[in-house]
Amino acid sequence: MNADQHRARKRFGQNFLHDPTVIQRIIDTIHPQKEDHIIEIGPGKGALTRLLLNHVEKLDVIEIDRDLVATLKTDFADDSRLVIHQADALKLEFDSFNYEDLRIVGNLPYNISTPILFHLLGYRHSIKDMIFMLQKEVVDRICAKSGNKQYGRLSIMLQYYCDVESLFVIKPGAFTPSPKVDSAIVRLSPLAQPRYELHDHESLKLIVREAFSQRRKTIRNALKKHLDETSIKDADIAPDSRAENLDIFDFVKLANCYHQQKINAL
Repeated sequence: MNADQHRARKRFGQNFLHDPTVIQRIIDTIHPQKEDHIIEIGPGKGALTRLLLNHVEKLDVIEIDRDLVATLKTDFADDSRLVIHQADALKLEFDSFNYEDLRIVGNLPYNISTPILFHLLGYRHSIKDMIFMLQKEVVDRICAKSGNKQYGRLSIMLQYYCDVESLFVIKPGAFTPSPKVDSAIVRLSPLAQPRYELHDHESLKLIVREAFSQRRKTIRNALKKHLDETSIKDADIAPDSRAENLDIFDFVKLANCYHQQKINAL
């Protein structure tokens, strides 16, 4: 089967980029250099792959669809610079590439984009930057600030560990099949050191998740299973605040308070 005959599969969230102007703009944004260690997630039919190979000595691509893997192996049979991994990016251990400056790029499937982003956070110390095409609504959530209705768990967890930047919007007509929503390019650059001192990552995950589980609840009510009102006040946060109005530092303080409480209980 050649690339043109491949039918997009819903279960893999496939929408193939075909607009050459958009493809070139993404390549210009990535600005690949010869020595870069680039991993492309979801190369699909190879639209970005072909142009990336013009710039690098080696390119790793991760593709879950075995039919597309077979097509890529055929189409790039004469190019030893391309290393194809038939794998699920959600299960891949990215530190196995043994580099501390990975550049990860790709058109992430809409249906698993958030889990992949959280998975990659676990390998942030090995990653230089990530440039992804995502559903625009997801990019808006990633980059949202407190007080914005898009602000939530994704905003806080990614912004705590990364600089985030929404770059440009891509309309549905650039894809086959055309999705029903706009897409956008986002750049995430892991910080060498997070902006605030956090005592325990899992505590931050829990506090943020619980705080946003019912957005209309006050922090007092949303976190009552984990922190009492006195503890919330001790973190210099008004108990009647709502999660969407707290900034990242506020959540770090709440997480540290919760973690200390657990230690004291031992």
